[in-house]
Order: sequence, then structure tokens, then C-alpha cells
Amino acid sequence: MTKLCGEIRDLISGEKVPARVQILSPTGELVSSEDSINKIGSGEPFFYSDGYFEVEVGNGYHQILIEKGTEYEPWKKTVQIDSSSLEKLEVKLNKWNLLSNEGWHPGNTHLHYDEKEENPDERLLLDPRIEDLRMTAVSILKRWDLEYASNKYTPGFLSEFSDLNHHVECGEESRHNKKSEFGSDSIGYGHVMLLNINNVVDPVSTGVLVDKFEPDYPPLTYVCDQAKSQNGLVIWCHNGQGMEAPVAGVLGKLDAINLFDPFWTDVEYTIWYHMLNCGLKIPASTGSDWFLSSANRIYSFTGGNFNYENWINSLKEGNCFISNGPSLFLEINEKSMGSDVDISFQKNKKVNAKITWNSYYNIDQIELIFNGNIIEKFLINDQQKKGIIDKDIIVPNDGWIAARIKSETRDSFFQPVWAHTSPIYISVGNDKILERVSSANHFIKKIDESLEWIDKKGKFYSNKQRKEILDLHREAKSLYKKLVND
Repeated sequence: MTKLCGEIRDLISGEKVPARVQILSPTGELVSSEDSINKIGSGEPFFYSDGYFEVEVGNGYHQILIEKGTEYEPWKKTVQIDSSSLEKLEVKLNKWNLLSNEGWHPGNTHLHYDEKEENPDERLLLDPRIEDLRMTAVSILKRWDLEYASNKYTPGFLSEFSDLNHHVECGEESRHNKKSEFGSDSIGYGHVMLLNINNVVDPVSTGVLVDKFEPDYPPLTYVCDQAKSQNGLVIWCHNGQGMEAPVAGVLGKLDAINLFDPFWTDVEYTIWYHMLNCGLKIPASTGSDWFLSSANRIYSFTGGNFNYENWINSLKEGNCFISNGPSLFLEINEKSMGSDVDISFQKNKKVNAKITWNSYYNIDQIELIFNGNIIEKFLINDQQKKGIIDKDIIVPNDGWIAARIKSETRDSFFQPVWAHTSPIYISVGNDKILERVSSANHFIKKIDESLEWIDKKGKFYSNKQRKEILDLHREAKSLYKKLVND
């Protein structure tokens, strides 16, 4: 056997950097040491390295792939191992995208470790550094008596895992399901992520996630209020799934919505688009859910070096985009994402849209979205890795504009490459929006279905509890009806 070892360094600074390492034997098997931390999730297999690795390998050709986050170019090499006792590699990773120099910093707002994880501390120390994340939020959650490894952490700032370039905190995912088994229809009221909190928001779960006798009470809207009382950040999970998502949205409880979490769901924007069409100004966020099982990240603007408070405030303001690799920026009349643009004083209802993008992987097209509809589509050839699209567009009525990237190319997690900006909000002096009516009617129908479930199937300890939930949904329904009738 030959000892294969390597040091991983940043090409420019020369500093040793953590990364994920894949060494494939001649038979295609991952070679790693017995005590290594392995990547969990879909796609290519890797083990984690703190910047140095050492493994025992046999003779033959070995394929090596080393990755760090999404802003570094993957490093690839095929090494022929002979009978020598030692093979040394010097790996220098080149950063192809310098977003942090421009004040843009990535984060993951949705992360857990399950009950099978044996080294949560070591993994949590490496995860943010290997994925090059400035903000990482691991969170507690409850499902029966399962001992999730990440439940060991206390809500708040986790200083032992943090440094000047990596903020690590513990939040909470408060959840309600209507079915105990996993499935597309198992989510009840929904799942909501609570960040920037210092105390557990009780209850962590309700209904069948606790046991079969636990009531479907309190609603997640109350949980949102408790988090807000701690100056917390409230993010609805899983593309907006759940009966209470449109309720919490229209009642102003949400700071953002997490899209494409977890990795086994498709990239899905429908519910979010309906919320935006209803005039709800809700920015986009994302995370990976169980382990760092995707490259999903949200970039938020601080204007300079990473600063947690500025990062959170920018997310709330909507000056952010989500991605698993490409960078994507949108300006309307030179105003950034999250901004309001008023052109009601103009005779011609024209705005200038500027899209700036950069991607290591090939992308197929960039789309400009107005009120949920594709109004411009720009095809990108394989040789083009970055560009600026400048386009004047006519805006017929009030609404929102965003940009998104689509691609058939997949990353090492086997996920399609994608990105989406948070929207910019346009006022032209015409609030008669057809999409608003159809989106409000969509939520009215969903709330009617929820009312029937709450009334006929929901479990409560008293009629008062049931009435509270019903009244909450009826209040939300009345607000959506007002949008239809106005």
C-alpha cells in the first residue's frame, strides 16, 4: 500500500483551507481513512479534510476531485500509484468568483443532523468552512423521541464553532404535520424556521410529530409571534408548503421563504409567486435541510466584510439572491433587489432591467419574471460563463420583477444548477392586477380546504382551541377576498 497525502491551499493567499475530497480507486470506490467525516446526501461521494489528508491506496490509476464551496474551481487530477511508499500532492484551489470582495456573503438557513450522526461537533466545525459559508444556522426540531444529533445545541450564537469569517448559530424548526409518515401530503400547518433567537420557542412540534394524542395546537402563527418577540427571523420552509403558509404570509408574520429545501424536492416557486402576486413582500432564502446535502445558499449584501447584523437586515430587506453556484443580480432603473420602484409619474411605463450573472457551470437560459410570468428569455451558449443583460421592458401594471437561471447541467450533488433573485417591486399607478385575483383565489380555495380539515379532522383539547385556529384562517381568507374584490 502507498500513503497518499495532500495539502490544500488557496492559490492566492497560500493559506491552508478545508475542502471535501474524493479519491476514487481503479474500481471506482471512495478511498478514505476510517475516522474521516464523509459527505452525506445525493451525488458524488466525498470525505472532509481540514486542509490536509492522508489515506492508504493500492496500485493503479486514482481519480481525485477536490471541491470547496461554490466560489472555488474544482480541482481534478488522475494519479498513477505504483509501488512507492509515499505520494504527495500539493493542491491549490483557485477562487473564480470574488463575491465577498463586493460585499456579498453566502449562508445556509436550514440545517440539521439526524439521530445517526456520531460526530456533530466535528461536522459542524467543518461544514461552514468546507462549504465556505459565512452564516450557518443549525436548528433543533422534534419528531417523537428521536435523538437528533443537532438537538444538543442551545438556541443562539454558537461561539465554539464561529470565528470572524464564520457565524454559526442554533435556531429552531417548529413543525406541524397531519400525518406521522413521510410523504408529499404529510405536512399539516407547515414548517417554519426561527433564527436569531436565544430561547426555545415552545412548542417545538405539535400534533402527530409529538404523539398521536397531541393536539393540533397552537398554530404556527403564534410561534412566529413568539420568535418575533425575541427579535427573531421567521422563514417559512419547503417552498411554502403547509396549510398555514398563506395565513402567516398575509398576516405579515414572515421575513422570508425557504425554497428548494430539502434536496429531494424540485426547484419550485409556485406558492412563493402566488404570495408575491398578492402583494406580500417576502424575500427568497434557502438551505439544505438534512446535512449539507446540496450546495444551496443565500447571498445577502453587507456592503463590505461579513457582519451578521447587516447580513440579516439585508435578507429582511430582500437585497439577496439564492443559488447553488451561479451569482445573479438584478437592477431595475439602477435600484437593487428588494427595492421599490415608482414610475407612476412616467407617461410611458418603461423600466430598464439589468441582469448581471456569473457561473462556473454551463447554464441554459436566464429568465425575467413579471408577476410570475416569463416576459423575457435569454439563451446562453456553453462557452459563455458570465455576462450582463440590459433590457428595456414595458410594465403594464403594478407588480414585481425577478430574474432566475435554469440549467440542465448538474453539480457534484447531482442537482441542476439554478439561481433566483429576490424581487423588485414596481408601482406604475395601476393596481388592477389579474395575477393578484387568481393568486388570491388560489389561497382562498386552499384555506377553505384547511378549514374543513381543522373542523372535521383536527385534534384539540377544547372547542376554544379549534375556534382559535378556525378564526385565524377565516381572518386570512377575508384578507384574500378583499384582494379579489378591490
